[in-house]
Order: sequence, then C-alpha cells, then structure tokens
Amino acid sequence: MKKTLIIIAAGLYMAACSWSEVIPPQGEYILTQQVQQTNDLVSSRADATFNGMYTKTGAPGSVFGGSRPDDFGFIMMAFSNDIEAADIVLANSGYNWFSACGMLTSRNADYANPYIRYAAPYNTIAAANEILASYSEDSEDESTIYKIAQARAMRAFAYLNLAPYFQFGYAAGAEDLPCIPIVTEKTTEFTDNPRATVAEVYELIISDLDYAIGNLDGYVRTDKSRIDIQTAYGLRARAYLNMQEWGKAAADAAKAAEGYSPATMDEAARPSFIDISEHSWIWGYDMTPDIAMFNPYATSSAWIRSFSGDGYSAGTQVYACINKILYDKIPETDIRKGWWVDENLESPLLATVTWNGVSGNAVAPLEIDNVKMPFLPYTNVKFGMYNVGGTNNDEDWPYMRVEEMILIQAEGLVKSGAPEEGRRILEDFVRTYRDPGYSADAGGRSLDDEIWFQRRIELWGEGFSNNDTRRLNKPLVRFHGGQASNVPEAFRFNMTSDDGWWLMRFTSSEMNTNLAITDNTGGTQPVQEQNPGLMDGVTD
Repeated sequence: MKKTLIIIAAGLYMAACSWSEVIPPQGEYILTQQVQQTNDLVSSRADATFNGMYTKTGAPGSVFGGSRPDDFGFIMMAFSNDIEAADIVLANSGYNWFSACGMLTSRNADYANPYIRYAAPYNTIAAANEILASYSEDSEDESTIYKIAQARAMRAFAYLNLAPYFQFGYAAGAEDLPCIPIVTEKTTEFTDNPRATVAEVYELIISDLDYAIGNLDGYVRTDKSRIDIQTAYGLRARAYLNMQEWGKAAADAAKAAEGYSPATMDEAARPSFIDISEHSWIWGYDMTPDIAMFNPYATSSAWIRSFSGDGYSAGTQVYACINKILYDKIPETDIRKGWWVDENLESPLLATVTWNGVSGNAVAPLEIDNVKMPFLPYTNVKFGMYNVGGTNNDEDWPYMRVEEMILIQAEGLVKSGAPEEGRRILEDFVRTYRDPGYSADAGGRSLDDEIWFQRRIELWGEGFSNNDTRRLNKPLVRFHGGQASNVPEAFRFNMTSDDGWWLMRFTSSEMNTNLAITDNTGGTQPVQEQNPGLMDGVTD
C-alpha cells in the first residue's frame, strides 16, 4: 500500500505557519513592509507570486515538490474527496495511492494524503496573503485592484476547500464549533492561532468574495484559468449553498452562468472534459505539457482518465469506476449512462474511440503490455484525452462548469420557496442536454433528493460528492446489504451523518507548531460491512 508515513524534510513549506518559502523572515513572520520592499526592488517577483498562485493549484509536486504521484494540489484534493464519499470506486490494490481515502484511514495525521490536502490550500492562502501584503487597497491603479480582487477570491477558494472537511456545517447546526485556523495578510500569531468557528471562516470567505465581485467588474481575463467576476459569483454561490442561504446561492449561480451554455447532447456523447476552452467551463486549470511533464503520473490524466498511455489508471487497472448502486439508478435514456462502461464493458461513448488500432467497445478489454489493462465493469469513459493512448497527460481540469451553476439555481430556488421554478430549471436542463424524456418525478425521489441525484451524475469525479453529502447532512452509503456491490471489501462500509470520523485531523506539523490547535477526535475508523441498512434517499 502507498499509505506512506511522512518524513518532514528540512525546509518543507507549511503555509499555515509562515508566509513564504522564498523570502527568509526576520523573526516568526514576514512583515508587510518586508514584502513591499522586496517587490519594489524586484517587480517581477510580485508577478511571479501572482502567476504561481494560479499555476500551483494543480501542478505536480505542489506540496512535496518531488516524485509523489498523489501530489497535484486542488485536483488531487477533488479526487481524494470523491473517493472518500460513495460514488467513486477504485481497486484495493498496491498500486492505489489513494487507498487511505477508500478505507478512510486518511484521518491519520502522519499520512501524506491528508498532509497534502491541508498544505495545498494553505500554500494558496500564503500566496494570496503575500499579494495582499504587497499592495494597498487604496491604490488607484486598476490592474493592482484586479490583482487584489483575484487574490482574495483565490483565498476564499482555498478556505472553501478546507472548511467543510474539518467540521460539520450549517445543516448540522455546527456554526459555532471550531473549524480551521484563519490566516490572513494581517496574521502575526502563527504559533498561537486557534481554530476559528465555522461561521467565522465563512464570514471571511464571503467578505473576500464580496470584495472580488465589487472590484472585478470590467476585468477581462486573458484566459479561463484566471478568476473573473462570474467565477467569483460562482464561488460565492458555492459558499452560500454550504451556508444554506438558498436564495442568495441561486441568484449568484444565475449571474455566474450568464453567457455560458452546457455541453450539448452530442458533446456529452463522447469522452470530453479535456480542454479549458470547452464552452461549458467557467473556470479551469490549464495544464500545459511543460507543467505535466514535471511528473506526468501526478495528473488527472494519470488517475481519473482511462485513456492515458502513461498513467496509473490504465497501466495498473486502478480505474476510477462508478459505484454500481448509483449507476443502476441512471435511466437508459440518459446520455450520461454512457459515461461509464456497463457490466459487459460496453458504452456508446467508445464508438468515438480508437486505441492502438482497436475501436469501439473492443477498446475496453484491450490489453497493451505496460500501458493498458482491460477496463473493469463501470470504468469511467467520461474524461477523455486529447489523444487516446497519448503520454503528455496535459489535459485541463474543470474547476467550475455552467452545469453546476444551473443545478445550484435549481436547488436554491426549491429550498427558498420557489419549488416549481426550481423544478422547471432542473427539467429544462436535463431534457435539453442529457435525457429528452426526463421527469423530476420519474425516480420516485423527493425533489431535494432528485437534485442531489442529478449533481451526483453530472458532477461525478469533479470533487463535489463529499461536500454535498456533508452539507446535506446525509449518511455515507457505499453499499446496500444483501445486494451485489463493486466496492472492494476493505472499502465497503456505510457511515451515519453525525459520525465524528467524517472530520479530518490536523497534521502533526501543524499541531507541533501551532500550539493553540485542538484536534478532532470523534468517531472510530469504519469497519467492513458496517451499517448495511443505511439509506441516502438517492440509491435506495
């Protein structure tokens, strides 16, 4: 197993405790004046920090800087969070570097997986704070204000990727419980910085996004890897969704979606989610060949895409598969049913695929020495490649799509007193772009659960499953007692919504440095086949 204990190397950067790995601090922290003086002397440094704030979010080696294939920033975090939930199934294999997520042994503070998931966001927070310490909000320079606004939005994005996993949320009435330490450009007490409450963390998130939205009007980004005003609206919609501010979430999602259109039925009928220029993407990570080749195994292409000629997924048969209990609920008329091969390794999406001279469904059982193993039942073919069998692994990653915003609108309206309007938005989306015969009532679920079902299908593999389960106060349901399952035995368990094992633990380095931290301790590690009778309202 690849659940390696971390050896904390000298100089390893932990952003929650220091601001920079480049400027040696005078004392415990870097003064604002020091950063400003450095940037005055070397103007290119400020630009490098700003660009790096974006580039490092999905780059290989974003935390350890070495050869770990499970170290690729926020993309890795999305993958890990989904594996910890119910809908992604990976083989229990010695090649599975994410087995700690499958077994939920990721609560061990000395494992690399939880360390990366804690360090990567705080590294982004550190970069954002350095930018904010470098410039004055009183500046009259438009480009400076745009940088400040983007830095604050990126800081909010980072906190949104931390807060839901270290404490229960608004649905559980946990607003006043301790969440994570807040670090801003004004923080000085790094060794005595206790956990802020859930409400305090979200107050900062909303404040940062309010500023971004108020100051990005008129900003035209060079490409979709940068945050613009619509991206900021989308991030605030996510925050409001977590906070159960339903009407505000719906309104912000509508603004984020303006001018974007979902992937068409034809586009959804072939492996995609490849290129940041796809018209449904609002924001994404632009993976260049130079970035990917630093370590091509530490990329989404190596892990979640089933068509890489140089990746863990295909090369070791650690395919990202859908849980059978969710797959079985997808109607045959829904084009997304083909985003995964069935139990016979067939999918209509494979009609567009040729690999090593083999085409169509024959691609699934194809075996190529040291390159590809046969697909497993329910292997995903949702995520494509620029070139099937290619080895660049430079496919881009969607951080935000218009489809997500449409589903937020539907949920927000339903839960804020406008259920018919929410239903209309939901049905219009699915009928137009995914399943012409769709009815929100056909599955026999409540409207709330139907929207969650649609999110679980549409956003599968993109990092939303864990947070959605938590914010909806739902149990973890990976299997149904007495039914056939494709979940490996070691990962086959269910967990109640209030089990303290949901909560991540703080890393040893953080606990040893920030003496004000009190760790999460509740719950016990799940055991095989536990809670077989739990139901979630979607896969029942």
